Amino acid sequence: MTFTAQDLLACYAQGVFPMGEARDDPRVFLVEPEMRGVIPLDAFRIPTRLRRTVRAEPFQVRIDTAFGAVIDACAAPAPGREDTWINGPIRRLYLELHALGRAHSIECWRDEVLVGGLYGVTLGGAFFGESMFSRATDASKVALVHLVARLRLGGWTLLDAQFRTPHLDQFGLIETPQSVYLTMLEAALTGRPDASVLSRPLTGTEAVAYSLQPTTQAS
Repeated sequence: MTFTAQDLLACYAQGVFPMGEARDDPRVFLVEPEMRGVIPLDAFRIPTRLRRTVRAEPFQVRIDTAFGAVIDACAAPAPGREDTWINGPIRRLYLELHALGRAHSIECWRDEVLVGGLYGVTLGGAFFGESMFSRATDASKVALVHLVARLRLGGWTLLDAQFRTPHLDQFGLIETPQSVYLTMLEAALTGRPDASVLSRPLTGTEAVAYSLQPTTQAS
């Protein structure tokens, strides 16, 4: 039986997500961590230097213009990450989710070159961050600020980061037991955010302001 994009959405709704063992290993397994990394949307933090960077707009931020390229960049070897959990079957599944309007990429471009970004899945009022990459200083961080601004503006209530990392701690990430996370997820899945907000153009100044000022609906 083929595991489909709809099957994957059902897994997200139950609090589990897929990973591969390695790029060349075709197997996919489901992960349910004992502790879950969550970035609270109502307590998001941006380091002072990064605020200045985002406002200065060193990159052109685009949404969903190169989804496949973002996945490939996240899967590419990098210092400290010589292998990847993104294998062929996982890439196929997320491309299917993207075609369904359920997976999105936030991209940072400079001189028409993709230099950073992230992608994730939206379901109800939850956004599940999957992976990010950076080929220019702060590019993935700028993408995250732009994502959070749009999630707040559109009415999302949960940003799942899966695991705690030092990179994400600076943004206010918390670790919560899976049982508590499932309660948060159940509440978030009832949400009906305005998906059109994800593609709304925002200046760097607006991205900082919206990401730090909770809102409940698009304006």
